[in-house]
Amino acid sequence: MLTTAVALAASGISSAARAADADLVRNGGFESGLDGWTCTAGKAVNTPAHSGSSALEATPAGNDHARCSQTVTVKPDSQYTLSGHVRGSYVYLGASGTGTTDVTAWTQSAPDWQQLTTTFRTGPATTKVTLYTHGWFGTGAYHADDISLTGPGGDTGTPPAPPTGLKAGTVTATGVTLSWSPVEGATGYAVYRDGTKVRTVQGTTATVTGLNPSTAYAFQVAAVNDAGESARSATVTATTADADPTGPSDLPPHALVGYLHASFANGSGYTRLADVPDSWDVIDLAFGEPTTPTSGDIRFDRCPASECPGVESDAEFKAAIKAKQAAGKKVLISIGGQNGQVQLTTTAARDKFVSSVSQIIDEYGLDGLDIDFEGHSLSLNADDTDFRNPTTPVIVNLISALKTLKARYGEDFVLTMAPETFFVQLGYQYYGSGPWGGQDPRAGAYLPVIHAMRDDLTLLHVQDYNSGPVMGLDNQYHTMGGADFHIAMTDMLLTGFPVAGDAGNVFPPLRPDQVAIGMPATPNAGNGHVPPSEVVKTLDCLTRKTGCGSYTTHGTWPELRGLMTWSINWDRFGGWEFQRTFDGYFG
Repeated sequence: MLTTAVALAASGISSAARAADADLVRNGGFESGLDGWTCTAGKAVNTPAHSGSSALEATPAGNDHARCSQTVTVKPDSQYTLSGHVRGSYVYLGASGTGTTDVTAWTQSAPDWQQLTTTFRTGPATTKVTLYTHGWFGTGAYHADDISLTGPGGDTGTPPAPPTGLKAGTVTATGVTLSWSPVEGATGYAVYRDGTKVRTVQGTTATVTGLNPSTAYAFQVAAVNDAGESARSATVTATTADADPTGPSDLPPHALVGYLHASFANGSGYTRLADVPDSWDVIDLAFGEPTTPTSGDIRFDRCPASECPGVESDAEFKAAIKAKQAAGKKVLISIGGQNGQVQLTTTAARDKFVSSVSQIIDEYGLDGLDIDFEGHSLSLNADDTDFRNPTTPVIVNLISALKTLKARYGEDFVLTMAPETFFVQLGYQYYGSGPWGGQDPRAGAYLPVIHAMRDDLTLLHVQDYNSGPVMGLDNQYHTMGGADFHIAMTDMLLTGFPVAGDAGNVFPPLRPDQVAIGMPATPNAGNGHVPPSEVVKTLDCLTRKTGCGSYTTHGTWPELRGLMTWSINWDRFGGWEFQRTFDGYFG
C-alpha cells in the first residue's frame, strides 16, 4: 500500500483523483450501433469485433477519410488517457479541442487488432473535447472498437424540464406547424412525430412536412441541453387537410415524363411536339437558358430550321401545346440543362429570373416550370450547414423566385425538379464543404430547395444516370446499370435520410405521388441505361416489394408517380422502348 501511494504521489495524481476516474465515452464498443457517434461513412458490424458483438467499420472514399467523432464533457486542467483498438491501414485515433495540445495516435498497418493509446491534459477553461477516429483516402475500410477516455468526468448538469404549451398552428395537406413555450436551460428542442424523432430546432416553432393528406399525426417535443433530452411534452394530435383536387394532382395516378429537344438538335433527331404520343403525360421543353450564368435572364429559343429540319412554326408549336393540354397533358419549360448554368447570386438576378420565366410561360401558355440546374448552378457557402435554413444567396434567391412564381400562377402551377444524385442522395454522406472543409460545396445542394418547396412540388425526378457510386440507406455503395441503383436511390427519397450522417438532422421523406424515377431512354441518351427487365424489377420492388434483390426497402409505395426519361427524342430513336415498358407496366 505504501509503495502504491508513493508511486501515485510521484506521478502527481492522488489516489482520490484516480478513484474518481471513469470511462467517459458513450457506446465505445459500438454495441448500440452508432449511438453517440457522428460518422461520415461508418456503420456497426458484427465481425470483426475486438470484444463484444460489434465494432465500427468505416470506409474512406473520394475526399472523405471516414471520420467518426464524439464530443464528451471533461473537467478543466485534468489528465486523460484515450485508448482504442483498430484494424486496417493508416488508422487514426485522436482528440481535438483539448485546450492544450491536441493529440493523435495512428498505425500505418494493423492487419489484426492493435491498441492505440495517447494522453492529454485539458486546458484551464476546457469543458468539452472531441474524440475521433478516421482512416485515409483510398486505403480501404478500417475497423475500430473499445474506444475509451479515462479521466475525471465533467459536470454535465441535468436535462431541462419538458416543454409545455405545445399546440398545432397552420395545417396543410402535407405539413403541420407546431409551437410551444420556451424551457429555461434548453439549447434546442427535438420534435417527435408518432413517437419518432423527425427534426431538431433551436427555437420554439417547427414545421413538420412530408406528411400525407387527410391523416392524423401525434406530435411531442422534448427540450435538449448538454445533459441530454427532457421527458417529452404532452401529445398534440393534428389531422392534415385534404389534397387539393384542383391542383397538379390531376395528373394520372402513374405518369410518364419526358424531355423534348425543343431548342437544339443532336443525334436523336428532331421530334415535333404534335408527334409526341399520347402516353407522355408531362412534356418538358428543353431548354430555357440564361443570357449569362448570373443574369437570371432566361431565354427560350426554338431550334432553327437549319439545325432541325422539319421544325414547326411558332403558330404550329403553340397550337400543339394547346392540343396536348386539351388532352390532359402538362407542358413545361425546363430551365438549365447541361449547358445552362443558372446562378441567382443577387436579388436583381432573382427578379429577372421571375420576370423572364413568366414571359416564356405566358407567351406559350405553359403549365409550369421544371428546374434542371446542373454543373455549378447550385453550391453551398462554407458556413451554410442547415438545409432547413439556407443562407447561400444562389439557394435563397432560387427558393424565393420559385415561391413567387407559384404565388403568381396559383394552385394549378406545375413545379418539377430534375437534380442529379450528386445534389440530392449524396447528401446522406456529405453536405456542402463539410465541417472540416475540403468537400465539394455542391454536395447535397438541392436539398434546401426541395425541402423549402416540398408543399408546392409536383414532381421530383432525380436523374439516376451519369452518376458515380452513391451510398444508400444500407450504408453500401450502389452503382448505375441495374435495378439496385434505382431502388436504393428512390428508397432514400421515400424514406428520408439523415443529412451528412447526422441523426438529428433528417431530410423528411417525400410523398410517393411526388416522386418519379429518372432513367435514360437508350444507351445513347446517357450512362446508366437499363433494359426493360430492370425497369420492371425496379417498379415491382418499390410498388409491390417483390424482386428487390439484395436491397431491402423501408416501405412499399404503390402510389409512386411513375418514370421520367431523357429523352422523348431518344426514345423515338430507340423505337419507343421506354414508353412501351411504361405502358406495359401501368396500362
